[in-house]
Amino acid sequence: MPNLHQLSADQLRTLAAQLLVQVEEKDQRIAANAKAIQQKELKIDQLTYELAYLRRLKFSHKSEQISALQMTLLDEVTDADIAAIESELESLKDKTDTAQPKKKPKRQPLPENLPRLEIRHDPESTTCSCGCQLRHIGEDVSEKLDYLPGSSQVERHIRSKWACDACETLVQKPMPPQIIDKGLPTSGLLAHLLIAKYADHLPLYRQAQIFERAGVKLPSSTLAEWVGVCGVQLEPVAQALKDFLLTQPVLHADETPVPMLKPGNKKTHKAYLWAYTNPANAQHKAVYYHFSEGRNGKFAREVLQDWKGLLVCDDYSGYKASFKQGVSEVGCMAHARRKFVELHESGKSTIAIQAIELMGQLYAIEKEIQPLAPEERQTIRQQKSKPIMDLLLKWLQVHREKVPKGGATEKVIHYSLKRWDALSRYLGDGRLPIDNNWVENQIRPWALGRKNWLFAGSLRSGQRAANIMSLIQSAKNNGLDPYAYLKDVLERLPTHKASQIDQLLPHNWQPSNR
Repeated sequence: MPNLHQLSADQLRTLAAQLLVQVEEKDQRIAANAKAIQQKELKIDQLTYELAYLRRLKFSHKSEQISALQMTLLDEVTDADIAAIESELESLKDKTDTAQPKKKPKRQPLPENLPRLEIRHDPESTTCSCGCQLRHIGEDVSEKLDYLPGSSQVERHIRSKWACDACETLVQKPMPPQIIDKGLPTSGLLAHLLIAKYADHLPLYRQAQIFERAGVKLPSSTLAEWVGVCGVQLEPVAQALKDFLLTQPVLHADETPVPMLKPGNKKTHKAYLWAYTNPANAQHKAVYYHFSEGRNGKFAREVLQDWKGLLVCDDYSGYKASFKQGVSEVGCMAHARRKFVELHESGKSTIAIQAIELMGQLYAIEKEIQPLAPEERQTIRQQKSKPIMDLLLKWLQVHREKVPKGGATEKVIHYSLKRWDALSRYLGDGRLPIDNNWVENQIRPWALGRKNWLFAGSLRSGQRAANIMSLIQSAKNNGLDPYAYLKDVLERLPTHKASQIDQLLPHNWQPSNR
């Protein structure tokens, strides 16, 4: 602070103005910090309440309204949700909090018959900072269960201890950060659990049985806890995947029902899984799944937000609000064709085959031009596909007047005519597909999983499954081994910079040199 007596009036006014600005900036920082603390405390309160509810549910009287198998699956979901909430609460806690850590049950030793892989963690130098030579005085050994495709092994992490006799300094290299701090599983085992559950649709209780046959006792509740923590840790990667998709000019969208069990009354109701993906011919492929408790259009807006682009979808009204906010609708020819096929197979129409044949010609052209660049596809579509589409439009208009009003054929024809602008939009843009089949293929893994899971246990577990399956399916679509991808991502996440999270997206991923 300068000597005020030596300052002129103008200098004093300038200094006062500067101090006022500093005070205002400080007040703004204080207000922002106070708001952040308030939001953090609110989040902690919400999570604490949810955690207490789940714990009461876990130990409450079992309902007779659901089977023992369903109860087992519900317990898995509850355990995973509890672990996920505890992980979130841990990340929100003040790092200076001196509260007693949660006591964990004593870990059973791993079977002696499993092969051991020793991994040594020695100091970079055995010379003390004072210049003296360190003396080896012992070591700490911790064992982690690892999984290699087709077999298990034990990693023995040996951290040697070194001491300086002169200055009594103890040197020991710390353990590398882990997704589950001080936990038993390696990233390889966690990746295997996630792939088995979400890609191979193997419930955790079955995985526990498989491990037990191999001599490793891992309760399904423990596996569920690990899955819950992994879900929390992988969420930023899934969110980054969604953010990437929202930069794409063309997206597919579709949705499918998924039974969700309401833990309070042990009854299922219909929830929905929404899938969003860029086209099959995109260089960097990505698919993002969103789990919601309903099919209302607001759930589509939750994901699409302010995105404005070309949306390939069916005629579901939930997307209509987006079309009023700058999104252009692209129709699905497969849906239109399917209606004529159903009409033909039911024997209710003798003319449906004519529309099917015209649409078949359009698909033959698409198969021919599929490998070409968008500009070339657009040119050929204008030359070959547009005349067929013009003929199909005329056919629809003529036969609408000939068939009985209100009949099955008239309704099918009306469906195509009503959506003609959307159905024909692909002709003018080589980036656009002719149908929405690509995203329907992305939903098939959920149809398989639905038969094995029976239901999603909660909104939290549903979105956890959606996030993890988004990463697995995107890895597959980019030609990656999902196990290798997840294993590497789980290894890198604990130390990976949040600002560089895009490096872990499947289409950007490069294996680490570990």
